[in-house]
Amino acid sequence: MKRCHWAQEDPLMQRYHDEEWGTPVYDDDLLFEHLVLDCFQAGLSWKTILNKRENFRNALDQFDYHKIARYDETKVQELLQDSGIVRNQLKIRATIQNAQCFIEVQKEWGSFSKYLWSFTGGKTLRNHYESFRGIPSSSPESDTLSKALKKRGFRFVGTTICYSVMQAVGLVNDHETGCFRHAELNPTQTSVD
Repeated sequence: MKRCHWAQEDPLMQRYHDEEWGTPVYDDDLLFEHLVLDCFQAGLSWKTILNKRENFRNALDQFDYHKIARYDETKVQELLQDSGIVRNQLKIRATIQNAQCFIEVQKEWGSFSKYLWSFTGGKTLRNHYESFRGIPSSSPESDTLSKALKKRGFRFVGTTICYSVMQAVGLVNDHETGCFRHAELNPTQTSVD
């Protein structure tokens, strides 16, 4: 079974690749989880974050954005002492602020999912890259999303992080063309070359 280059070796990465990456997500809870994990990934490898995912889940109340939005300074200090997660004060504080902003988007749009998917017209953008070397780290859509999120007060949502989220939750299909998941995911959706 041929996979994308980045998921060839590590079993955890393979499972994430085979079962999650690029699969369209419409559930707000899972979308928030991806937003948090990609925020913490900034400057680190995805493998590092994936290995700490369960620790993050436990430390951050199962990624419950309603609870996270109410975290106080005591909780911030507690998280800074948790060696199971990435102990970056700016990212921890950004996660709290992002939870608050996430809830505001939900109030306005009915769900964060509706808002997020509006940046691709409600469809998965299917790219056709033979090699990972051709896959960009951003796109016009991620540029637009990044600017929109920043305007709403979100932090750690640069265009590269936004593109990573878009790839993870299926707004973009960036599986390499030879990968079994490329054709499997959204075969009838919009294609962007």
